[in-house]
Amino acid sequence: MKMLTMTLVFLLSFSVFAAGKQYPMGPDAKLTPGELCSNPSEYRYPEKIPYCKRDVGSQRKKQIFNNYRFLGFVLPPNDRGSYKIDHYIPLCAGGANSNENLWPQHKSVYAITDPMEPLVCEKMSQGRLKQAEAVELIRKVKNDLSTADEVMDYLNHL
Repeated sequence: MKMLTMTLVFLLSFSVFAAGKQYPMGPDAKLTPGELCSNPSEYRYPEKIPYCKRDVGSQRKKQIFNNYRFLGFVLPPNDRGSYKIDHYIPLCAGGANSNENLWPQHKSVYAITDPMEPLVCEKMSQGRLKQAEAVELIRKVKNDLSTADEVMDYLNHL
């Protein structure tokens, strides 16, 4: 698994470099710094973290794509199926539905990051991981895909 992840990261890095910023490898720090839920529909986990229900309409999704295109990413409109609008801090970890927490994530990137999110939230639910550390781990992986295996190992041993 580790070798596969490292190979994917290398190939993704090379293909993005070769293609000239086709898509972001992680959220842009200025556009998408991450934001926690401030208008919760409920509270979850032993820590009682605020939880926001998913609420991202098609207009907001278009706006997020356009914001990233303005940065120079291609993000072809006819290839929308290769992307999803990702919550930088996942809803299950207390993330918000705001623009500051949303970014266009390519399928090759979420293939690496998505397995981590339910595990982070499972550990929060079990009381083995506090929200602050969960957010730190999520940021670590989404900003540096090469750390995914290390973080997954850590989570699996909690």
